[in-house]
Amino acid sequence: DKMTDRSPTLREKLLSQKKGSPMDGRKGDPNFLPAEERRVKFLASKSHVLSTMHLLRTDSSDFEKSTVDLMNAAAPERLANLDRQLPASPKPTDSPSKRRKTAEEIRLRKEALREANWKLWGPYLSERQWGTVREDYSGDGNTWDYFSHDQSRSRAYRWGEDGILGITDRENRLCFALAMWNERDPIIKERLFGLTGPEANHGEDVKEQYFYLESTPTHSYMKGLYKYPQSEYPYSWLVSENRSRNREQPEFEVTDTGVFNDSRYFDVQVEYAKNHSDDILIKATISNRGDETHPFHFIPTVWYRNTWVWGLKSEGYWDRSEMKVDPSRPRRVTSTHPTLGTYFFEVEMMDELQKVPGSEFLRKRPEWIFTENETNFQKLFGVPNRSAFVKDGFHEYIINGQKTVNPQKVGTKAAPHLIFEIPAKTQVVVKCRLYSSKEQPQQIFGNNYDAIFDLRIKEKDEFYNLRVSQALTPEERAVSIQAFAGLLWSKQFYNYNVKEWLEGDPNMPWPPQSRKSGRNNDWLHLYNRDIISMPDKWEYPWYAVWDLAFHCVAFAVIDPEFAKSQLLLILREWYMHPNGALPAYEFGFGDVNPPVHAWAVWRVYKRTNVGGAKNRKGDKVFLARAFQKLLMNFTWWVNRKDPAGNHIFSGGFLGLDNIGVFDRSRPLPTGNHTHLEQADGTAWMGFYCLYMLKMALELAQDDLIYEDVASKFFEHFISIANAMNSAGSGTGLWDNDTGFYYDQLKNTQTGRDTPLRIRSMVGLVPFFAVANLPENIISNLEGFNRRTQWFIKNRPKEAAQITFAQQREHNEAAHILSIPNQDKIKAMLKYLLDEGEFLSDFGIRSMSKYHKDHPFVFNTDHNEKHEVSYVPGESNSGLFGGNSNWRGPIWFPMNFLLIESLGRIHNFYGDEMKVEYPTGSGKEVCLEDVAYDLNSRLVKLFLPDENGRRPCHGNDENFRKDPNYKDLIYFYEYFHGDSGAGLGASHQTGWTALVACCLDEIGRQREDKVGRGKHGRSHDHPGHKH
Repeated sequence: DKMTDRSPTLREKLLSQKKGSPMDGRKGDPNFLPAEERRVKFLASKSHVLSTMHLLRTDSSDFEKSTVDLMNAAAPERLANLDRQLPASPKPTDSPSKRRKTAEEIRLRKEALREANWKLWGPYLSERQWGTVREDYSGDGNTWDYFSHDQSRSRAYRWGEDGILGITDRENRLCFALAMWNERDPIIKERLFGLTGPEANHGEDVKEQYFYLESTPTHSYMKGLYKYPQSEYPYSWLVSENRSRNREQPEFEVTDTGVFNDSRYFDVQVEYAKNHSDDILIKATISNRGDETHPFHFIPTVWYRNTWVWGLKSEGYWDRSEMKVDPSRPRRVTSTHPTLGTYFFEVEMMDELQKVPGSEFLRKRPEWIFTENETNFQKLFGVPNRSAFVKDGFHEYIINGQKTVNPQKVGTKAAPHLIFEIPAKTQVVVKCRLYSSKEQPQQIFGNNYDAIFDLRIKEKDEFYNLRVSQALTPEERAVSIQAFAGLLWSKQFYNYNVKEWLEGDPNMPWPPQSRKSGRNNDWLHLYNRDIISMPDKWEYPWYAVWDLAFHCVAFAVIDPEFAKSQLLLILREWYMHPNGALPAYEFGFGDVNPPVHAWAVWRVYKRTNVGGAKNRKGDKVFLARAFQKLLMNFTWWVNRKDPAGNHIFSGGFLGLDNIGVFDRSRPLPTGNHTHLEQADGTAWMGFYCLYMLKMALELAQDDLIYEDVASKFFEHFISIANAMNSAGSGTGLWDNDTGFYYDQLKNTQTGRDTPLRIRSMVGLVPFFAVANLPENIISNLEGFNRRTQWFIKNRPKEAAQITFAQQREHNEAAHILSIPNQDKIKAMLKYLLDEGEFLSDFGIRSMSKYHKDHPFVFNTDHNEKHEVSYVPGESNSGLFGGNSNWRGPIWFPMNFLLIESLGRIHNFYGDEMKVEYPTGSGKEVCLEDVAYDLNSRLVKLFLPDENGRRPCHGNDENFRKDPNYKDLIYFYEYFHGDSGAGLGASHQTGWTALVACCLDEIGRQREDKVGRGKHGRSHDHPGHKH
């Protein structure tokens, strides 16, 4: 995983180790192979494992080319003939074992086996690098002030790059992104603008209109859209208005300023199509949506990430590489990097000898401009610059007419400067191509260029026709495809070496010594330089470990190998702390998030279990690798978060930010003689236990070593469930009076327990801790079976946590393990399914609506008043920065887990367990029907109603009235508990991509009802028995 260098010397070095070498300490033993050689030979024999091990790499020059050699197709007729020779498109009804693989599936397989490098280039460029912890070298940790948006156009980044809808290679060496100017803005639009945490009334927030529309998993085709106003961008107005608003008022959005009214904007659509892994076609379509001719400066930019000024020569640092105009071909820029090699960037409209469509709208002859990706020290800090040309050279040259671009046409940042006068309702297409010297096409543009796009689009459609159920409506399919697009576009090169960051760089001023005792100082081992799925590449351009688990569940539908590699990556030794903790996120790697990693590992494993439950042909090596590391993390939880050793856990805020009556991550206002026993923390550990048990039982089918471990997790879960239901006064964290689980304060001096009776998601987490133990699994394990029977016989009180059932037609389960028993489940469901409590038109609220009129109030012994009430929209609290709210809104990940748990309960009890749904309606249904309806409520957030309004877009009329908006969707971080309006981060795909999994389950059930079957998709869906 760690090795990003694809040099063949790596393979040669590993395979050339001699038997009995001094390194293995057993010189002369003819039967002994060094560990690394044994590992390599084992991997070579297990082709399906190579994708998860990420060990063997080959040079890009050895990568197999595309099946259809489009580069050498000199005439479009040849391309058409090749296309006609391919078999007919696979159909969703075809058996997976018999149908031919789609082109995208072939690319994924070649990438996984390291036969091709289709993921060398992708959307790995951040949407925001400024204002991040990585770029902050201050003494006080004020990330927003240390590196601001205003500085970003003039200051070189240390750890990454950003841009609008751009791409970069997997090591972020060479970058491409869009840049533009409307002749009214004070700055060139090179990156997305948004408010910092202190500037906004509800935390940091991007103030732009951009959309991820399509992508394949290998990024062989991608499409994105940016909307650029023709009037001056309201930077100052957005800052001043939001600063003036309080937390009770809504955010002031860019659409509220009116700059998009009457379609007075440009749609800037960018499409990428890979001919080969290192030959990328780039097509920008600029559409004037307004009623008047308007100028548009287009500056599509290529540049090198600055790795040369810091004074380091270790991995990931290279000397300055230069770009220059190719004297033999003036429309082409040549760039050579020591490890990436030579690339050419070519722009069709830069050809002076050929008139191309759209060139009639050029105001004047276009030109290449060059500068350096280096800091303008003179402007920012009043000291001389290292270079005569600096990062903001394009800005000064284009807007202010300064001579700040290199007349020699060389530099580390280059772009064509195209000035258009675009008539009303007219579009201009700009064609570019970025390709390696190893893959020089015979025809750069022309008919062949368009034919490549056509083919990649067709292949993309074929791929999603098999991944997105045909039982869904066109609108539902569109939601699913855009959700997957957002998920795929949210990959990012993430670069952060904590030790180097704390120490500072030899060629830069030494940072304050206070940093060495500040943020992340105890994570010196952490060395991240990988492609990772981000929650939101603007608002959260850093990984979050519990977010990532949900991302991987969605990724498993379209790219299971990437899902597996992400889950394993976080468990590797350069991520996981030596004590077993997983890194939470860069603002505090030591923070504690819910332990959902084991669940995600199991979920992804089951999704890729091609043989089904009975044949068990899943990737056992992946499962075992994850399980071994998760043992360390589980031990860390037990040692650190169970302070009294009584199986009642704490953990702090646990990802639910402001859900408590006070900040659960800080010292309690009740004094040192009390501590908080958390219902969610304890339930999460029960949940963790169950998935470790599932993995151990699965692995034990082939290796009995895991049988003892399975027994350990079985008994540990029983102990947690018993404590949660009967510890302390005899009822644990369950409250008999109200029929719900609550956090409680325990007074260590008096022994008194005080339940904090807030009906919130905290008390619903115990629902997640439920699992069925199939008879066919446990009956094969004599030792586990014998130990289980002994435990049941000799520990009757604890064994009461297990419900027994005979195998029935509707399931294979012999036992159900669950924190709440059947009576408690029914009591909790009365609240969960009550529209006056948790049930919303759009899913399950994070806090009961009951608290709207009945706020929970807690008074300390010092007469300090703490209060919680139902807040369905943005947070009215400053806890955790105020940019998220768990006191009423709907959150996808928790809804997803709830729906999945209802399915597992139904699988055990079947139609024997029916509940009133909604509560008070008098209508009784089984839990499978409840789960289906809850899925449908979540999906409804993104579907247009009879008036064309999608609830997620709130009151924004552009999405309803403007035809160029109506098919676009934002996938928000969370949603208003009553109206369904999207809140928080607007590009949270991210975990809101789980809507595609919800749609997958809806489609599967529709197919089942009409007798069409699952078409081989016998996977672990929400509601599935596993």
